[in-house]
Amino acid sequence: MSRLRLTALLLALTTLIVYLPVAREAFSSLDDPKHVTDNKVVQSGLTWMGVKWAFTTIRGGFWHPLTWLSHMLDCELFGLNSGAQHYVNVLFHTANAVLLMWLFFRLTGALWSSALVAALFAWHPLHVQSVAWLSERKDVLYMFFEMLALLAYAKAIKGGWSQQAGARELNRLPVMCFALPFYWLAVVCFALALMAKPMCVTLPFVLLLLDFWPLQRTGDISFCRRTFSTGLRLALEKWPFFLLSAASSAVAVIAERSAGMTVTLAQVPLSLRLGNALLSYVRCLGKTVWPANLTVLYPLPLQLPLSGVIGAFMGLLLVTGLVWSLRRQCPYLLVGWFWYLGTLVPVIGLVQLNFQALGDHYTYVPLIGIFIGVAFGFKELIARFHIGVLFSAIAISLVLGGCLILTERQLGYWRNDEALFRHAVAVNGQYGGPHLNLGVVYFEQGRRVDALEQFQAAARLAPKSAIAHIFFARVLAETGKTDEALSQCREAQQVLTQNSEQPLLRFQLGSVLMQMGHYDEALNQFEQATRLNPDNPSLYYKAGLLLLLKNRDTDAVASIRQALLLDPDDSSALLLLADLLASDDNPQIRNGAEAVALAEKANALTGGLQPAALDVLAMAYAETGRFRDAQQSEHRAIRLAAAAGSDTNGMNARLELYQSSRPFHQRQSEHAVAE
Repeated sequence: MSRLRLTALLLALTTLIVYLPVAREAFSSLDDPKHVTDNKVVQSGLTWMGVKWAFTTIRGGFWHPLTWLSHMLDCELFGLNSGAQHYVNVLFHTANAVLLMWLFFRLTGALWSSALVAALFAWHPLHVQSVAWLSERKDVLYMFFEMLALLAYAKAIKGGWSQQAGARELNRLPVMCFALPFYWLAVVCFALALMAKPMCVTLPFVLLLLDFWPLQRTGDISFCRRTFSTGLRLALEKWPFFLLSAASSAVAVIAERSAGMTVTLAQVPLSLRLGNALLSYVRCLGKTVWPANLTVLYPLPLQLPLSGVIGAFMGLLLVTGLVWSLRRQCPYLLVGWFWYLGTLVPVIGLVQLNFQALGDHYTYVPLIGIFIGVAFGFKELIARFHIGVLFSAIAISLVLGGCLILTERQLGYWRNDEALFRHAVAVNGQYGGPHLNLGVVYFEQGRRVDALEQFQAAARLAPKSAIAHIFFARVLAETGKTDEALSQCREAQQVLTQNSEQPLLRFQLGSVLMQMGHYDEALNQFEQATRLNPDNPSLYYKAGLLLLLKNRDTDAVASIRQALLLDPDDSSALLLLADLLASDDNPQIRNGAEAVALAEKANALTGGLQPAALDVLAMAYAETGRFRDAQQSEHRAIRLAAAAGSDTNGMNARLELYQSSRPFHQRQSEHAVAE
């Protein structure tokens, strides 16, 4: 076995072993419901309807069809086995490490330096979040295709480029790559990476860095006309990559705005964004060197120390000047440094989505740049100062061993939500966000007293957080403290009015008011939310439920139709509208034929395995006189519901109606309460 294969095998086996605890993890409340546990389309596995949905939906503010398809394949293969699905992330992470080593070995021929880059990437605790968090499948997936794109590009250049010819050949053949099949393979892999996560829009700039080193296509970089001309030719050579980046960026902006995720400049001014970006660059470096107090949440502070921002700027400027001055002697330092700075740009906080200062998972690809500088710099030190093999091996072993120990420790915090957010409170308890998340965990566990304590802390520490007041109100309402709950709702309403009235938070506030029976106020919140974000189907769906509670069935039908116009494959909206058209006690609303079409589509989207979908399908069949089909559908719904331990009394009662050739009709306000 060659040294390359043996090294790759050791790297892969160690990574697979160290990440074994991931196979015991539960689903997280952080985005996992949206991606898997509450997503009936994904749970149905790989279906033609699901594939179509993956390429057309912007659910959650992102367009990443490849990520959706990977989750669908998980469900197809493993069902809702969380351990198996999590370990798929580990397999991708391991493959990424091996591909990374292979890439730099192919580019440089330096096996041990390439292996050190890959080992630091694979075992650094900052990367635990990207692997242990199922919803960050997009990280491991986009890097997989990004590595394939870089390998294909390297193959195209190394196979079709005569480095001895130097810049003269480049001048004659500015588009020489276009005739090479591996060049276009790189373009295809880049497109796939963008369909997994748009963060890789910076890949064209990474290609330019690799042109400088180790491909050595640029010659010496200096401020002269020749350098500019060479750089321009190399950039023009990559026009398909830049075109894909521009298209992906435009789609990402549209998706984020349509979901109401974008934070306005009024909420987070440009000065705060710039200051946070500078500090985040430095903080990520600090956590790379000393990975302590890593957590899932780093809330964005309302104020930043001016001295800290200035210090961060001067430090970054100093390092940039240093690596520039060493570009001839140590070109890998310049490439590594600009790899780090450039690939972090999309997530450094200049575009604010979730009031986070930074995130560990944002460093998944950017830290490769730092590891390049460390690994090849260490090789240079060994050669220059004649450092012995034993000392070098001990130093590397200590660093990598420390990474493995800290990674194992960090994995322990991801075993369940309670451990994850208790750690977040321990690290960043001075902010309201961690308390809010821990409170949600306690609330879902039925621990109302503990939840109340955390929500109270969140509302106290973050008085301008509408969501903290909303959840606080929700628990107060459930514990019978309706006056205090209403007071918290008023606080949330005031915050929303002062801070650009976020539609998703108005949706949450309306849901709490709806729960408390304040239907008019709740409807007002939903109407304001739809005015602020008219493209969000969830708002129209929830408004439809509320209109049913107010016995405004005709208006409810119109609202749910609008939800389906925006998202034709929303199974919940399909079922609710089909239910209305099949069973409403108002004959002017009922439309059996349309109800059948809607219910059959919803049943297909959910894979024919959801009792609720089969129940509504039976109602629709009965309304059109297809009582035998109604009985078969209801029988199957009862079997599935009974197997899941759900109540089947209502289904049995409806089955008796169908057996006597009678349809099922009801007041829809009663059904809305059940919803």
